[in-house]
Amino acid sequence: MSIKSKWDDLGERFLSAALMVGIGIAGVWAGGIVFHALVALICGVMVWELVSMLDAKRDRSPYVLGLTAGIAMLIASEVPPAFALPLVVAPSMLGLGQMERGGVTYASFAVLILLAGFGLIVLRDRYGIEWLIWVILVVVTTDIAGYFCGRIIGGKLLWPRVSPKKTWAGAVGGWVAALLVGACFMAFTRADAAILGLSLSASMASQIGDIAESAIKRRAGVKDSSTLIPGHGGLFDRFDGMLGASVFVLIAGQLVGFPPGIPGVF
Repeated sequence: MSIKSKWDDLGERFLSAALMVGIGIAGVWAGGIVFHALVALICGVMVWELVSMLDAKRDRSPYVLGLTAGIAMLIASEVPPAFALPLVVAPSMLGLGQMERGGVTYASFAVLILLAGFGLIVLRDRYGIEWLIWVILVVVTTDIAGYFCGRIIGGKLLWPRVSPKKTWAGAVGGWVAALLVGACFMAFTRADAAILGLSLSASMASQIGDIAESAIKRRAGVKDSSTLIPGHGGLFDRFDGMLGASVFVLIAGQLVGFPPGIPGVF
């Protein structure tokens, strides 16, 4: 493979990424209903992409289920957690009756998508912008380091049957990047050394989310979850890692306390 063919998508990817980052920063900074609405939109689009991949012959169900998921996520963000959780699960149950194929996969991933969205809202609303930025940085640096280490170093593939481009070099590069993010937060916040373990684990969880989405695409016979974002595919392609990391942090926080070493844990 020539150098040009290896890097010819970089400019398009960079411009699209810059736009996404700009929108993301604005939503994260604003917080409140603006951030809740952004998360709800992302969750709805991801569910639409999921249904489109799994059950492409259905004309209406992707839009109906995507809209249902987005509305459920928006309402869930504005009610107490005990009432939010049924709303997080409801789109999965409702979708089972709409799917002709891939119903179980849909139900499993749809609830994870909404649970991940709920986890991001909890981080922003309960713990502040810095800890939402932490998980975003872990996922983004894992992805960037994995991309460049995989392209430059190459080597043995992580799971060739499912993802023919992801390498062990890229995976390890992502872990190192996540540890550096954790070290920075340990240095500049009151978090203790446990943040290093959480950062590394969240990085691994984001890679698992990425690989899980790759498995869905391989099963569906598609390259990208959609064509919404030039150079990147769909929102599911960009937020699959965030899905894994957010769900992990939401669960792990119940076990080890979050933020680690700071009073006022989960």
